Amino acid sequence: MATGPRYFVPFRRRHEGKTDYYQRMSLLASGTPRMVVRKTNRQIIVQLVVPGDEGDRTLVAAYSTELAGYGYEGSTASTPAAYLTGMLFAVRALAAGHDSGILDIGLARAKPGARIFAALKGAVDGGFDIPYGESILPDEERLKGAHIAGYAPERAENLVANVEAVALAIKKELV
Repeated sequence: MATGPRYFVPFRRRHEGKTDYYQRMSLLASGTPRMVVRKTNRQIIVQLVVPGDEGDRTLVAAYSTELAGYGYEGSTASTPAAYLTGMLFAVRALAAGHDSGILDIGLARAKPGARIFAALKGAVDGGFDIPYGESILPDEERLKGAHIAGYAPERAENLVANVEAVALAIKKELV
């Protein structure tokens, strides 16, 4: 272990692998609200967060576990669930008077077509304004759940229709 007067002990959250402070400071310096997307093993979480003096404040949140209330029957951690959660987030953000933000993916890898970018696509389709590039978004077939037919054909029959029906139910909430 390094010792001496020049040794720098990293921040606790950086040491634990939870926060990239360089990225966080650049996002906070922009002055716009952050659309924070986090994925767990069981759900997708999308929040609109602004920095405050005592800490970050969450203005709007949407969880993929809430999709069951709209009739969604698939996995809450899948790409279609991320897309629908992003759309639900956009509807709630617009209803609360927030219409734009920047994407904060945290320490997740920025791999094209990832679930995090499916949530981004859902938010953009829902009317929320976020800067992004087209090359990172997943295909429309993946957003609708057609790729699930390769490993679970018994679920795939109804999933595409179910995703479209839930998307329409979420968009009706905006009107």
